Amino acid sequence: MHIAAALQLRDSLLPSLRILESELSSKAQAFAHDVKIGRTHLMDAVPMTMGQAFDAFTRQISLAMERLEGVLPRICVLPQGGTAIGTGLNAPTRFDLAFCEAASELAGVTFTPNPCKFEGMAAHDALVELSGALNVVAVSLTKIANDIRFLGSGPRCGLGELIIPHDGLTSSIMPGKRNPTLAEVAVQAAFQVIGNHTTITMAGASGAFELNVAKPVLIYNVLQSIRVLADSIEIFARGLVRDLSVDSDRLASNVSNALLLATALNPVLGYDRVAAVTAKALHDGTTPRQAAIALGYLSGAEYDTLVDPVNMATPFSPST
Repeated sequence: MHIAAALQLRDSLLPSLRILESELSSKAQAFAHDVKIGRTHLMDAVPMTMGQAFDAFTRQISLAMERLEGVLPRICVLPQGGTAIGTGLNAPTRFDLAFCEAASELAGVTFTPNPCKFEGMAAHDALVELSGALNVVAVSLTKIANDIRFLGSGPRCGLGELIIPHDGLTSSIMPGKRNPTLAEVAVQAAFQVIGNHTTITMAGASGAFELNVAKPVLIYNVLQSIRVLADSIEIFARGLVRDLSVDSDRLASNVSNALLLATALNPVLGYDRVAAVTAKALHDGTTPRQAAIALGYLSGAEYDTLVDPVNMATPFSPST
């Protein structure tokens, strides 16, 4: 179980995650100057760049790889040589060392003997820990894929800020309708992994005294989770993320019309007056600039000096 999991991580899932990390990082750089409106509670917030959104995605995947690599040392500890219950009864002297040396040479992965064979045979906490890391990968993948497909919703009656590449598929009933199917594949694969983690957790908890007899269902689900994540992540990265682009006109329109640009006025006007600006703009169907001028709080030139979406999207440290 441990050897199979280690090999699948090394040869399948980690390479797929590196591909996704690279593609997301490329988009973070490509979209670095594309200002958009952030969203909290699904509602308009203050400006940021599309590159910053993709930088956050990239960081999630980087941390996912760190988590998996952090588990690997415990996956590479083997209980062979414990024989029946962990005592090593009837095993040749140094069998555990010889086994790990041979396995390491064959697999190209360094395996070491478990110093407590009883733990290695009665419990499978390392595999449950691995499943926990896979579960986090699934959660991250769901978040990233959903954000991308929601940002690309439309093309005319949704957010439409991202342009989803054509995957060659269209609706069977609505001619020419294109759907973010590869993002949907990634999300469904993540659902499978999240469900598998529950099974793995129960299997890991079912060790009774000196032996866990739920090994088959445990490793079946661990390996399935690795496989479906690896396959869906690579397809998602190469088939969707790689060819994503932004709709610059839509972004510019959304930014220019955003109410919460007025947040930059807080240090000058105070919270209550800025709230009056946004309320008036919303009520009148105007921009916050027009509302601030109408209320007599600022001139147009003063507003333009204070409210710059690009500057608002620039990271800053409160201590500087």
